[in-house]
Parts: sequence; structure tokens; C-alpha cells
Amino acid sequence: MSKSTLKRAAVAVAVLGVIGAGGAVVVQQSSATAAATTAVPVAAAVAPSAAPVAVPAPGITLPDFSVIVAHNGPAVVNISVTGSTKTSYDGNEGQARGNDPFADDPFYEFFRRFQGQMPQQGRGGQRATPTHGLGSGFIISADGVILTNAHVVRDASEVVVKLTDRREFRAKVLGSDPKSDVAVLKIDAKNLPVVPLAKGNDLKVGEWVLAIGSPYGLDNTVTAGVVSAKGRSLPDGNVPFIQTDVAVNPGNSGGPLFNTRGEVVGINSQIYSQTGGYQGLSFAIPIDVANKIKTQIVATGKVVHAKLGVTVQEINQGFADSFNLATPEGALVSNVEKGGPADKAGLKPGDVIRTLNGQKIVSSGDLPAMVSLATPGEKVSIDVWRQGKLVQLGAVLGNANDKVAAAETERADPASAKLRLGLSLRPLDPAEKRQSGIANGLLIEDAGGAAANAGVMPGDVLLSVNGRAVGSIDQVREVVGKAGKSVALLVQRGEDKIFIPVRLG
Repeated sequence: MSKSTLKRAAVAVAVLGVIGAGGAVVVQQSSATAAATTAVPVAAAVAPSAAPVAVPAPGITLPDFSVIVAHNGPAVVNISVTGSTKTSYDGNEGQARGNDPFADDPFYEFFRRFQGQMPQQGRGGQRATPTHGLGSGFIISADGVILTNAHVVRDASEVVVKLTDRREFRAKVLGSDPKSDVAVLKIDAKNLPVVPLAKGNDLKVGEWVLAIGSPYGLDNTVTAGVVSAKGRSLPDGNVPFIQTDVAVNPGNSGGPLFNTRGEVVGINSQIYSQTGGYQGLSFAIPIDVANKIKTQIVATGKVVHAKLGVTVQEINQGFADSFNLATPEGALVSNVEKGGPADKAGLKPGDVIRTLNGQKIVSSGDLPAMVSLATPGEKVSIDVWRQGKLVQLGAVLGNANDKVAAAETERADPASAKLRLGLSLRPLDPAEKRQSGIANGLLIEDAGGAAANAGVMPGDVLLSVNGRAVGSIDQVREVVGKAGKSVALLVQRGEDKIFIPVRLG
């Protein structure tokens, strides 16, 4: 069975003319002042025996996108990219094979470009292979500033922008931000057509939206649909995406998404697909997010993101029961970076972050998106659920590029026992502590019963139960004995710390 994949809405053309994954294809767009709407009369011929057919009530109208297309089309550009990528070749056959540019990404299976993997067998070396990609963008100022996706111009040595009047300009990449997938280009031209950008965040779920682009190289293709969801968190966790059912395919990358007023509300960026083509889900970067990135790039040529210094997990019903939460909402803190902003603010593993600056955290992915788009040095208020109570904390966000060394915690007391959880535990010996870097915790030698069913594995190191750090068997017994229907275990598995909810018998 093939795996569903979140893919960049892009198409790349390799040197030999093979459509592949490295770049992106052009999307064209339109900007308009007002979109006309046209009432559509509905008539239906129904056989006498057929069930009644619902007829729209008088006054219901459907949008006419022709005005938007006519007004905004000239401000949408095609982007042609020339660059190179490292390729491996077989020493015996001399055949080059392309390396996927996202192969090192931890979410590689989600974000593969539009192309299949080449075989990875054989011995050989690496060499630079020229690539050619196509993408799209849209003009936001009359002096030639253009917005597009960062992945469209990634590793580009030359970028050429083509207008709808067939004029071509060599573009300069003013800056690119892979975290938000936004890039800003500049061409040397004046009095260019521009698209209007939406102000505020008043886009509504169910609202009509429109994309103009070049899917599969078919220029000036117009597709429409509705907003399916807002603030959608994807695995990268840095952008609150707009989800739509607009038919966006490889080739729409970097193109604008319009509302019915002809304003750009987003930049088409990714698709969710099992086949590489449209399957009803597409994702756009909100224009207010893109504007923030653009402002930094134009001013400084680079982008800085804020950080809180926590690792978070999703809250499910098991966690909600363990932490006495009324609803499974919020971001569960599984790890706090020692010396980071969260640590200085007093956040602890086991805290559930409920709001940031008054904004409700429903899904764990809401938090990193909010933090990433804030400014380093910004003061934020945080509401956390801790030990059955709401606690208010304040933090000063750090710079995501800064790194802090992790500090050691206290030592554990030796013990070994079989618990109600179904775990066999013992303290780490000195060699294990040195090797793992864990100073406080209990090694899980065997897992059975409820814990094994929940996913706890031998070799995990138990760090806390229901938010309380445990260094002895007695401490584990005490916390489990007071627990209700379930407990939340914080374990370290390799380099990762994860919470696992265990439902007790």
C-alpha cells in the first residue's frame, strides 16, 4: 500500500527534460478590486417517481471569478530556475541518479518532491548535475518585488521571471526562509501590475477561494474551491496553514490564493497526495505570515525565528484523564531545554500549555507555529495546567539559532521491582549514565501488561510519572497508587523524550 504524502506543489525539469522533483512550476494569479457575483437560476426536471430535489432559496448566488482573473492575471509571473544538485553515480555503469533534496529531512516521507526515488544500489561517487525548475510567484510592488515559495528557488544559480506580456527579467533572490517556505525576489522593472494583499485574518472556513497557476505546465489554469480549515498544523510545525479543496497540483507552487474580493490570502505551497496529484487537500501559507517574513527579508536580507525551548506532544484522551483535564486540548511539554526561555520561565515536563498570549492552544502544533512567527526577545504570557491547577507564567522568547547546553539532573536511588504497570525497573548503573547522558531515571528492563500495550519498550528510561520526576521504585509506586484511570509516563528512548499514556486496569 502506498503511503500518503504531503508534497510541495512543485515540478522540476531535469537536464534531460525528465519531469522530476527538484523545483517548482509556475502559478499565475490575479488581483482585483471587487469580484462580481452572478445569480445562477436552478431548474430540475424530475420524474414523477423520483424523490424531491432541493432547490436553492431565492437570493443565493455563486461567485463569478472572471473579474478576479481579468484584473489580477498580469501580476502573476512564471519563474524559471537553473541550478545544480549533487547526484550519485554507479562506478560500474556510470549512470547518475538524483538525490532527493529532502532526503535528510526528518519529515522526508511527508515532504518528498514530485518525483519517485531513483535506485540506490551500486558504488560510485557524487557530482554536480545541472537542473532546471519552473515555479510561480506574484508581484506585490510596482518596482518588482515578488513573493514565491522558498523551495521554488532553493539552490538556484539563476532565476528568470517571465511576465504575462512575455517580457523576461533576471531576478535577484533577496532572501529565502525554508522554515516558512517563503522567498522574496526582485526584478529591475517599474510600473508593474500588482496584486492586492488581504489585511487581517478574517478568512472564514467555507469561504470561496481561487487559485490561478500552471499545473503540469498548463498556463493560466484557474481552479476554485472553499476553505476547508484554518490554522492547520503540518509536521514541520512552523506555519498555521490554510487548508482548501482547491485543485492545486504540481506546478501551482508559489502562486497566490485569492478570496472573492480579489485579495491574496495565501501562497499555495503543499498538497496531500498518494499519487503526486490533487486529492482534495491543498495547503497555503497565510499572507499575513508571508508578509512578516517579507518585511524581515527586505529590511535585513535574513529571517530570525523565536523559540520557547520546549518539546511538546499531542494531548489525547488518555493524557487528559491522567492530568485531570476536562478536554484533550493543549500542548504537553515532554522536554524543557536547560537554560532556555521555557526553563527560565519555570516550565516543567508534564506541564500542559493551554494558552500563549491569550491565544488558545487546541492542538500541540499550534504552539510551535505561534512561537516561530514571534520575535526573539518578545515577552509572552503562558497559561499552563500543572498538578490539577492553572498556573500563569511569563517568558522572554529566545532566538531559534541559539543553542544551550543541557544540564544534568539529580541522581536516582537504586531499586528493582515489578509494578502494577507491568514494568520491571532498575536504576541506571554509572556506565549507562555516562553513555546515555541521563543522570536521573529508571531503566525499563521488561515491559508487559498495560505499559506494553501502550507502547512502552524494554530499554526505555522512565523519567517521570504524571509529571513527577521519579528516581526510585517507591516514588513510582506512590504516584501510581494515587492515580485514577490512567497515568502518563515520560520516557527517554534514544535521543527522544516522549510521553506515553497508560490506561490502568
